[in-house]
Amino acid sequence: MNKFQLASNFAPKGSQPEAIKKLVEGIKKDYNMQTLLGVTGSGKTFSVANVIQQIQKPTIVIAHNKTLAAQLYNELREFFPKNRVEYFVSYYDFYQPESYLPQKDQYIEKDAHINPKIEQLRLSATASLVSRKDVIVVASVSCIYGLGNPEDFQNMGFEISKDHKIKRNDLLKKLIDIQFERNDIELMPGRFRVKGDTIDFVPGYFDNIIRIEMFGETIERILEIDKATGEPKEEMKYFFVYPARHFVIPEEKMTAAIDLMRDELEQRLPELDMIEAHRLKTRTLHDIEMIEETGYCKGIENYSRLFENRKSGEPPFCLLDYFGDDFMIVIDESHQTIPQIHAMYKGDLSRKKNLVDYGFRLPCAYDNRPLKYNEFENYMKKSKVLFVSATPGDYEKSISSQVVEQIIRPTGLIDPSVEVRPVKGQVLDLISEIEKTVKRGDRVLVTTLTKKLAEELTDHLAEQKIKTRYLHSEIETLERSEIIRQLRLGKFDVLVGINLLREGLDIPEVGFIGILDADKEGFLRDARSLIQIIGRAARNVNSTVVLYADNITKSIRDALSETGRRRRVQIEYNEKYNITPKTIIKPVREKIVDIKDTKHISKKDIPYMLINLEKEMMDAADRLDFELAIALREKIKRLNDRIE
Repeated sequence: MNKFQLASNFAPKGSQPEAIKKLVEGIKKDYNMQTLLGVTGSGKTFSVANVIQQIQKPTIVIAHNKTLAAQLYNELREFFPKNRVEYFVSYYDFYQPESYLPQKDQYIEKDAHINPKIEQLRLSATASLVSRKDVIVVASVSCIYGLGNPEDFQNMGFEISKDHKIKRNDLLKKLIDIQFERNDIELMPGRFRVKGDTIDFVPGYFDNIIRIEMFGETIERILEIDKATGEPKEEMKYFFVYPARHFVIPEEKMTAAIDLMRDELEQRLPELDMIEAHRLKTRTLHDIEMIEETGYCKGIENYSRLFENRKSGEPPFCLLDYFGDDFMIVIDESHQTIPQIHAMYKGDLSRKKNLVDYGFRLPCAYDNRPLKYNEFENYMKKSKVLFVSATPGDYEKSISSQVVEQIIRPTGLIDPSVEVRPVKGQVLDLISEIEKTVKRGDRVLVTTLTKKLAEELTDHLAEQKIKTRYLHSEIETLERSEIIRQLRLGKFDVLVGINLLREGLDIPEVGFIGILDADKEGFLRDARSLIQIIGRAARNVNSTVVLYADNITKSIRDALSETGRRRRVQIEYNEKYNITPKTIIKPVREKIVDIKDTKHISKKDIPYMLINLEKEMMDAADRLDFELAIALREKIKRLNDRIE
């Protein structure tokens, strides 16, 4: 069995050694739940990595948003290069759930755009979990949604090996049974093509092509083929093929489930009025026909309880079921993630109720859902749980066997100095601070309470010739990380946002944070939120934070008090060990995606961008790079649409 092997050029320092020791001892003492109270910049992720290395358990790290999950994924991949570190978040770039509005008699069909790269990463996560133990999965709260039976996912997979005897058509049928689609023109994950005795396919969790060369009924060779060049990379003796989708159903279960669908339909129809009954009968019989013919139908997940032979109300299978019985759950930024997990089920239930009441879905659709919180707690009880936060909630503290503090930073960096300044003239004061910060080579974060104010402020700063972008909640997951990367590189100097700027943004270049409307008590301006925002500036020795407020609220007082306490502890440590704080130097990762979205760009900047983009487009066309020219043309069109 492969073991976790932590790779790092530095050893634990500051509060880290004691925190790691206490957490590992807690697990050995069979503490079910523990809390790591770690300040921003203290190396919480490194401490968690050390705990994983010592306890050697498969681990899921749950984050409350995709941006934070992406950062944790990249950090843990660097710490464990020889192990499997996977990424599991919602694969929708756009998602409009199926719903019905009875007041308007309006049915809204499910409309979604699936990001194929994220879908591939999700499949990679489950394939790793069912095939090995040295696996870390970084996930968003989407991990508590129904996913399909892990036993079916594993059992319906099959191994191919050199010299194995199998009829070609039987092999093709096996691929089709696990949701692979035949396409002899274009290969992509989840597809296969056939040319004579050669079968090419791309696993759903893989980048390259797997080629099977047969001679009669014997597999003669298995090759990994580079998808870009078509050149062989490796000849293999065997390869295990996992399903191309998570919802796969054995044939015997499919037959039984169809009978259950018909039974539930017969029971439900007398309970509905004529119109609703006709609607439900038409839809359900159409779905049954599609499943019988193709093994799949649109919205098949709504029948998951019947396919899995679960009783009404029983929890669905989810990603956590792929871990087995001996694993660790790390809940990052727990003060945010726990409430989010709490809220998932009720939001889903209210939408499903209308669909069932008005004949759009069978009652079994209720059980295609996220876990209820008490169901999630059942997974927590059979694993080892570590809550991680700079500001853990009362809930985490109350159920933890111990709370371990990690408030000394190995770098010696001190929490930033914090000032409270009046709201009147806040924008002029903000501009003055931005200019000073940019002049010394640092970056700026500005947080607002509303989307409208963030957009208006971005435009106003652009008018002042300040290079500004807006981190918009509608921007695709992977593109958000690219915007942050560009900020670090100095492509622009100021990033404006709302709550996306609080947890998990590791940007050492940030030297100033402006918090507008800091005295507006509420979710975004409570003590925990303010401490988290202030913490974003704790990686730069020159950093300062300004709270623009006319009243010193209890939240502001508590945030200033806790920040002051942490400053004093760090200063004492620095003086004791003669440490001079230095700004963190962290390499900027290579670009993963191009930013297609334009929402983050100020309207004032668009005319200047259009000039450069049109020149780039013409240059690309002159070089006969027509794909790039088309992509630039589409971006130009989107920008023009915004200023029309």
